[in-house]
Amino acid sequence: MQAEHYNGLIAVWKEQGYTSHDVVAKLRGILHQKKIGHTGTLDPQAKGVLAVGLGLGTKTFDLLPDHWKTYEAEVTFGVQTDTEDIWGNVLKIHDVSKTPEEIIQAICSFGGTYDQIPPMYSAKKIDGKKLYQLAREGKIVERKAVPVTLKDIQVLSVKDNKARFIVTCSAGTYIRTLCVDIGKKLGCEACMSSLTRVMAGGFSKEQALTLEKIKELADKNELESRLISIDTALGHFPKVIASNEFEKQLKNGNAISSNAVLGLQEASIDVCSHDICVRLYLNNNGLDEFIGVYHLDKSSRLLKPVKIFYRN
Repeated sequence: MQAEHYNGLIAVWKEQGYTSHDVVAKLRGILHQKKIGHTGTLDPQAKGVLAVGLGLGTKTFDLLPDHWKTYEAEVTFGVQTDTEDIWGNVLKIHDVSKTPEEIIQAICSFGGTYDQIPPMYSAKKIDGKKLYQLAREGKIVERKAVPVTLKDIQVLSVKDNKARFIVTCSAGTYIRTLCVDIGKKLGCEACMSSLTRVMAGGFSKEQALTLEKIKELADKNELESRLISIDTALGHFPKVIASNEFEKQLKNGNAISSNAVLGLQEASIDVCSHDICVRLYLNNNGLDEFIGVYHLDKSSRLLKPVKIFYRN
Protein backbone atom coordinates (compact mmCIF):
# COMPACT_ATOMS: atom_id res chain seq x y z
CA MET A 1 0.00 0.00 0.00
CA GLN A 2 1.56 3.30 -1.10
CA ALA A 3 1.80 6.13 1.44
CA GLU A 4 -0.58 8.96 0.64
CA HIS A 5 1.79 11.83 1.33
CA TYR A 6 5.53 12.35 1.75
CA ASN A 7 7.30 15.13 3.65
CA GLY A 8 11.07 15.58 3.49
CA LEU A 9 13.92 15.80 0.99
CA ILE A 10 15.29 13.26 -1.44
CA ALA A 11 18.16 13.09 -3.93
CA VAL A 12 17.04 12.21 -7.45
CA TRP A 13 19.45 11.07 -10.17
CA LYS A 14 18.41 13.15 -13.19
CA GLU A 15 19.05 11.41 -16.48
CA GLN A 16 20.34 13.25 -19.55
CA GLY A 17 17.53 14.67 -21.69
CA TYR A 18 15.20 15.49 -18.80
CA THR A 19 14.66 19.03 -17.56
CA SER A 20 14.50 19.57 -13.81
CA HIS A 21 10.82 20.39 -14.31
CA ASP A 22 10.35 17.02 -16.08
CA VAL A 23 11.71 15.25 -12.99
CA VAL A 24 9.28 17.10 -10.71
CA ALA A 25 6.36 16.33 -13.06
CA LYS A 26 7.23 12.62 -13.16
CA LEU A 27 7.58 12.49 -9.37
CA ARG A 28 4.13 14.03 -8.99
CA GLY A 29 2.75 11.18 -11.06
CA ILE A 30 4.73 8.48 -9.25
CA LEU A 31 3.94 9.72 -5.73
CA HIS A 32 0.44 11.05 -6.44
CA GLN A 33 1.05 14.39 -4.75
CA LYS A 34 1.36 17.92 -6.11
CA LYS A 35 3.60 19.58 -3.56
CA ILE A 36 7.03 18.76 -4.98
CA GLY A 37 9.86 21.09 -5.98
CA HIS A 38 13.61 21.09 -6.64
CA THR A 39 16.34 23.19 -5.02
CA GLY A 40 18.45 23.96 -8.09
CA THR A 41 18.08 23.62 -11.85
CA LEU A 42 20.28 21.19 -13.76
CA ASP A 43 20.60 21.68 -17.54
CA PRO A 44 18.64 19.19 -19.70
CA GLN A 45 21.82 17.75 -21.27
CA ALA A 46 23.46 17.34 -17.85
CA LYS A 47 22.88 14.41 -15.56
CA GLY A 48 23.34 13.91 -11.85
CA VAL A 49 22.09 14.83 -8.41
CA LEU A 50 18.93 16.92 -8.11
CA ALA A 51 17.81 17.71 -4.54
CA VAL A 52 14.01 17.57 -4.33
CA GLY A 53 11.60 18.62 -1.60
CA LEU A 54 8.41 16.64 -0.99
CA GLY A 55 5.38 18.09 0.80
CA LEU A 56 6.51 20.24 3.71
CA GLY A 57 10.07 19.68 2.50
CA THR A 58 9.45 22.37 -0.13
CA LYS A 59 9.17 24.92 2.69
CA THR A 60 12.80 24.32 3.68
CA PHE A 61 14.43 25.65 0.51
CA ASP A 62 15.08 29.21 1.71
CA LEU A 63 16.28 27.88 5.08
CA LEU A 64 18.83 25.42 3.72
CA PRO A 65 22.50 26.42 3.83
CA ASP A 66 24.24 27.26 0.54
CA HIS A 67 25.86 23.90 -0.04
CA TRP A 68 28.82 23.56 -2.36
CA LYS A 69 28.09 21.73 -5.59
CA THR A 70 30.47 19.27 -7.21
CA TYR A 71 30.58 18.53 -10.94
CA GLU A 72 32.51 16.27 -13.26
CA ALA A 73 32.85 18.01 -16.61
CA GLU A 74 34.52 17.66 -19.97
CA VAL A 75 35.82 20.63 -21.93
CA THR A 76 36.50 20.46 -25.68
CA PHE A 77 39.06 22.92 -27.04
CA GLY A 78 38.91 24.48 -30.49
CA VAL A 79 35.11 24.64 -30.68
CA GLN A 80 32.91 27.68 -30.05
CA THR A 81 29.09 27.47 -29.81
CA ASP A 82 26.35 29.99 -29.08
CA THR A 83 25.29 28.14 -25.90
CA GLU A 84 28.84 27.52 -24.59
CA ASP A 85 28.20 23.75 -24.72
CA ILE A 86 28.54 21.12 -27.44
CA TRP A 87 24.76 21.01 -28.02
CA GLY A 88 24.53 24.58 -29.34
CA ASN A 89 25.05 25.96 -32.82
CA VAL A 90 28.73 25.73 -33.79
CA LEU A 91 30.17 29.17 -34.54
CA LYS A 92 33.84 28.32 -35.00
CA ILE A 93 36.18 25.31 -35.16
CA HIS A 94 39.96 25.51 -35.16
CA ASP A 95 43.01 23.41 -34.35
CA VAL A 96 44.54 23.57 -30.89
CA SER A 97 48.15 22.75 -30.17
CA LYS A 98 48.51 22.82 -26.40
CA THR A 99 50.45 20.36 -24.29
CA PRO A 100 48.70 18.40 -21.53
CA GLU A 101 50.84 20.32 -19.02
CA GLU A 102 49.60 23.68 -20.36
CA ILE A 103 45.99 22.50 -20.23
CA ILE A 104 46.32 21.18 -16.67
CA GLN A 105 47.96 24.41 -15.53
CA ALA A 106 45.20 26.53 -17.11
CA ILE A 107 42.39 24.51 -15.54
CA CYS A 108 43.94 24.45 -12.07
CA SER A 109 44.61 28.20 -12.19
CA PHE A 110 40.86 28.81 -11.69
CA GLY A 111 40.95 27.53 -8.11
CA GLY A 112 39.74 30.30 -5.76
CA THR A 113 37.38 33.18 -6.55
CA TYR A 114 37.02 34.85 -9.93
CA ASP A 115 34.47 37.10 -11.66
CA GLN A 116 32.31 35.13 -14.08
CA ILE A 117 29.96 36.64 -16.67
CA PRO A 118 26.70 34.60 -16.81
CA PRO A 119 26.01 33.05 -20.25
CA MET A 120 23.25 34.40 -22.49
CA TYR A 121 21.67 30.94 -22.54
CA SER A 122 20.75 30.89 -18.84
CA ALA A 123 17.70 31.44 -16.66
CA LYS A 124 19.20 34.55 -15.08
CA LYS A 125 16.87 37.52 -15.44
CA ILE A 126 17.55 41.04 -16.67
CA ASP A 127 14.69 43.55 -16.45
CA GLY A 128 12.31 40.71 -15.69
CA LYS A 129 13.18 38.64 -18.76
CA LYS A 130 15.26 35.46 -18.75
CA LEU A 131 18.51 35.69 -20.66
CA TYR A 132 17.82 32.58 -22.76
CA GLN A 133 14.58 34.20 -23.99
CA LEU A 134 16.55 37.21 -25.18
CA ALA A 135 19.18 34.93 -26.73
CA ARG A 136 16.53 33.07 -28.71
CA GLU A 137 15.40 36.44 -30.08
CA GLY A 138 18.95 37.01 -31.29
CA LYS A 139 19.65 39.64 -28.67
CA ILE A 140 22.86 39.88 -26.67
CA VAL A 141 22.75 42.13 -23.61
CA GLU A 142 25.45 43.29 -21.23
CA ARG A 143 25.74 41.09 -18.14
CA LYS A 144 27.53 42.00 -14.95
CA ALA A 145 30.27 39.69 -13.78
CA VAL A 146 29.45 37.75 -10.62
CA PRO A 147 32.10 36.48 -8.19
CA VAL A 148 32.11 32.66 -7.99
CA THR A 149 34.34 30.44 -5.90
CA LEU A 150 35.92 27.17 -6.97
CA LYS A 151 36.89 25.54 -3.69
CA ASP A 152 38.63 22.67 -5.42
CA ILE A 153 39.40 21.84 -9.06
CA GLN A 154 41.33 18.80 -10.26
CA VAL A 155 42.09 17.47 -13.72
CA LEU A 156 41.05 13.84 -14.28
CA SER A 157 42.40 13.33 -17.78
CA VAL A 158 43.65 15.09 -20.91
CA LYS A 159 43.38 13.48 -24.33
CA ASP A 160 43.68 15.14 -27.73
CA ASN A 161 41.58 18.33 -27.60
CA LYS A 162 39.53 17.28 -24.54
CA ALA A 163 40.06 17.43 -20.79
CA ARG A 164 37.99 16.05 -17.94
CA PHE A 165 37.99 17.71 -14.54
CA ILE A 166 36.11 17.69 -11.23
CA VAL A 167 35.21 20.95 -9.53
CA THR A 168 33.54 21.91 -6.25
CA CYS A 169 32.05 25.38 -6.57
CA SER A 170 29.70 27.91 -5.03
CA ALA A 171 26.04 28.22 -6.00
CA GLY A 172 25.52 30.21 -9.19
CA THR A 173 28.67 28.96 -10.94
CA TYR A 174 28.17 28.15 -14.63
CA ILE A 175 30.41 25.25 -15.65
CA ARG A 176 29.78 26.00 -19.35
CA THR A 177 31.21 29.46 -18.83
CA LEU A 178 34.11 28.06 -16.82
CA CYS A 179 34.99 25.87 -19.82
CA VAL A 180 34.91 28.92 -22.13
CA ASP A 181 37.07 30.88 -19.67
CA ILE A 182 39.59 28.02 -19.51
CA GLY A 183 39.83 28.22 -23.30
CA LYS A 184 40.40 31.98 -23.15
CA LYS A 185 43.21 31.38 -20.65
CA LEU A 186 44.83 29.09 -23.24
CA GLY A 187 44.15 31.53 -26.08
CA CYS A 188 41.61 29.32 -27.87
CA GLU A 189 37.89 28.65 -28.17
CA ALA A 190 36.33 26.02 -25.90
CA CYS A 191 32.97 24.62 -24.88
CA MET A 192 31.57 22.14 -22.37
CA SER A 193 30.99 18.68 -23.85
CA SER A 194 29.62 16.78 -20.84
CA LEU A 195 28.43 17.55 -17.31
CA THR A 196 27.55 15.39 -14.33
CA ARG A 197 26.60 16.83 -10.95
CA VAL A 198 27.92 14.46 -8.31
CA MET A 199 26.93 16.44 -5.22
CA ALA A 200 24.22 19.05 -4.55
CA GLY A 201 22.10 20.17 -1.61
CA GLY A 202 24.25 18.10 0.74
CA PHE A 203 23.39 14.95 -1.26
CA SER A 204 26.01 12.79 -2.98
CA LYS A 205 25.56 10.64 -6.09
CA GLU A 206 25.66 7.55 -3.83
CA GLN A 207 22.45 8.76 -2.15
CA ALA A 208 20.65 9.64 -5.38
CA LEU A 209 17.82 7.45 -6.65
CA THR A 210 16.61 7.10 -10.23
CA LEU A 211 12.95 7.77 -10.97
CA GLU A 212 12.57 4.05 -11.65
CA LYS A 213 13.97 3.16 -8.20
CA ILE A 214 11.76 5.76 -6.50
CA LYS A 215 8.69 4.23 -8.14
CA GLU A 216 9.77 0.76 -7.05
CA LEU A 217 10.25 1.87 -3.43
CA ALA A 218 7.00 3.85 -3.41
CA ASP A 219 5.03 0.87 -4.76
CA LYS A 220 6.46 -1.24 -1.91
CA ASN A 221 5.76 1.56 0.61
CA GLU A 222 9.50 1.64 1.39
CA LEU A 223 10.36 5.15 0.20
CA GLU A 224 9.88 6.88 3.57
CA SER A 225 13.10 5.38 4.94
CA ARG A 226 15.11 6.95 2.07
CA LEU A 227 13.92 10.51 2.76
CA ILE A 228 15.91 13.09 4.71
CA SER A 229 13.58 14.35 7.43
CA ILE A 230 12.84 18.06 7.59
CA ASP A 231 14.49 18.62 10.98
CA THR A 232 17.59 16.69 9.84
CA ALA A 233 17.83 18.89 6.73
CA LEU A 234 17.65 21.93 9.01
CA GLY A 235 20.24 20.54 11.40
CA HIS A 236 22.48 23.61 10.99
CA PHE A 237 20.05 25.43 13.31
CA PRO A 238 20.63 24.56 16.99
CA LYS A 239 17.99 22.53 18.77
CA VAL A 240 15.99 23.95 21.69
CA ILE A 241 13.24 22.22 23.64
CA ALA A 242 10.06 23.56 25.24
CA SER A 243 8.07 21.65 27.85
CA ASN A 244 4.58 20.36 27.03
CA GLU A 245 2.90 23.15 29.01
CA PHE A 246 3.51 25.33 25.93
CA GLU A 247 1.93 22.81 23.53
CA LYS A 248 -1.18 24.87 22.75
CA GLN A 249 0.79 28.08 22.17
CA LEU A 250 3.29 26.42 19.87
CA LYS A 251 0.82 24.39 17.85
CA ASN A 252 -1.25 27.54 17.30
CA GLY A 253 1.83 29.26 15.88
CA ASN A 254 2.32 31.69 18.76
CA ALA A 255 5.57 33.11 20.09
CA ILE A 256 6.89 32.02 23.47
CA SER A 257 9.39 33.49 25.94
CA SER A 258 13.00 32.50 25.38
CA ASN A 259 13.09 31.60 29.08
CA ALA A 260 10.69 28.75 28.33
CA VAL A 261 13.18 26.64 26.37
CA LEU A 262 16.30 24.61 27.13
CA GLY A 263 19.45 24.79 24.99
CA LEU A 264 19.30 28.41 23.83
CA GLN A 265 22.80 29.23 25.05
CA GLU A 266 24.31 26.96 22.36
CA ALA A 267 22.38 28.87 19.64
CA SER A 268 24.27 32.14 20.05
CA ILE A 269 26.52 31.55 17.02
CA ASP A 270 23.70 31.06 14.48
CA VAL A 271 22.28 34.25 13.00
CA CYS A 272 19.38 34.54 10.54
CA SER A 273 17.95 37.92 9.53
CA HIS A 274 20.03 39.47 12.32
CA ASP A 275 18.30 37.22 14.85
CA ILE A 276 19.28 33.92 16.39
CA CYS A 277 17.49 31.03 14.65
CA VAL A 278 16.74 27.65 16.23
CA ARG A 279 14.87 24.41 15.63
CA LEU A 280 12.19 24.31 18.31
CA TYR A 281 10.92 21.00 19.67
CA LEU A 282 8.13 20.22 22.10
CA ASN A 283 8.90 17.64 24.76
CA ASN A 284 5.81 15.47 24.83
CA ASN A 285 5.88 12.51 27.23
CA GLY A 286 9.65 12.19 26.85
CA LEU A 287 9.62 12.47 23.04
CA ASP A 288 10.88 15.55 21.21
CA GLU A 289 8.36 16.65 18.55
CA PHE A 290 9.67 19.08 15.92
CA ILE A 291 7.51 22.20 15.70
CA GLY A 292 9.43 24.54 13.43
CA VAL A 293 12.15 27.14 12.98
CA TYR A 294 11.98 30.14 15.30
CA HIS A 295 14.05 33.28 15.68
CA LEU A 296 14.87 35.13 18.84
CA ASP A 297 13.73 38.74 18.88
CA LYS A 298 16.53 40.30 20.87
CA SER A 299 14.48 43.26 22.08
CA SER A 300 11.48 41.31 23.41
CA ARG A 301 13.37 38.06 24.14
CA LEU A 302 10.54 36.21 22.44
CA LEU A 303 10.98 33.19 20.17
CA LYS A 304 8.86 33.95 17.11
CA PRO A 305 8.01 31.42 14.38
CA VAL A 306 9.81 31.68 11.04
CA LYS A 307 8.20 28.53 9.61
CA ILE A 308 6.00 25.94 11.29
CA PHE A 309 6.39 22.31 10.21
CA TYR A 310 4.13 20.75 12.82
CA ARG A 311 1.36 18.62 11.34
CA ASN A 312 -1.90 17.79 13.12
